[in-house]
Amino acid sequence: MEDLKRNISEAKAFISSKSKIKPKLGIILGTGLGALAKEIKVETTIPYRDIPHFPVSTVYGHEGRLILGVLGGKKVMAMQGRFHYYEGYSLQEVTFPVRVMKAMGVDTLVVSNACGGMNPQFSRGDIMVIEDHINLFGDNPLRGPNDESLGPRFPDMSEPYSRELIALAERVALEAGIKLQKGVYVGVQGPNLETRAEYRFLRGIGADVVGMSTVPETIVAVHSGMKVLGFSVVTDLCLPDALKPASHIEIVKTASQAEPKLTKLMMLTIERM
Repeated sequence: MEDLKRNISEAKAFISSKSKIKPKLGIILGTGLGALAKEIKVETTIPYRDIPHFPVSTVYGHEGRLILGVLGGKKVMAMQGRFHYYEGYSLQEVTFPVRVMKAMGVDTLVVSNACGGMNPQFSRGDIMVIEDHINLFGDNPLRGPNDESLGPRFPDMSEPYSRELIALAERVALEAGIKLQKGVYVGVQGPNLETRAEYRFLRGIGADVVGMSTVPETIVAVHSGMKVLGFSVVTDLCLPDALKPASHIEIVKTASQAEPKLTKLMMLTIERM
């Protein structure tokens, strides 16, 4: 834990040396969903590779840059691209940037991802606000010794995604004429997409969409006392009896097509936080 705290401190010191922004809002932009960064009044952009102890994005569709600036009147720290367990990183490494955000002063985290839709009421390109999640990573970023200065040993997860922020996003979507689904996200290791039998299983345990991120970051954010708001873009339909092959290129393409709606929704919601 001392190594973790030292690494957080060193990353914070480096970022602070490059930026005068004191962020209160953290943003993580998922696969093919980095365009919101263009709406930020940028003060500083830092490649992940330059930040002490930061992992590096290795996946197509993830720019790999940390952006500090102002969005919707809020001082923000935005990750244009995230890290994944399937890249070979530990969940502690995957969630390290969330720890740094907290150290920088962030108290609210907004996350987005591309996902497979298993709810038959969902369509490709739909946006879903996450109301709950299921962790099927087979691991937990909080595993190991706990430092009470970072968060409690047994954090409560009865409300991992802020009901207040979900309600705000729903109001904003209604007023803006943006169709918004609501449901449960299940996080899996990847990198392969699921089999028909796995989709049946995941749907059967209560999940509406499936993806390979977000859950670890949310766990660490809640552990550190942040409020979380999550959005998923349905990039492919995962209906076992009508399953068609999907590729990462197609997933990124669909995410990019849905991106203007998500960008507008996130901007308007952030403005009213």
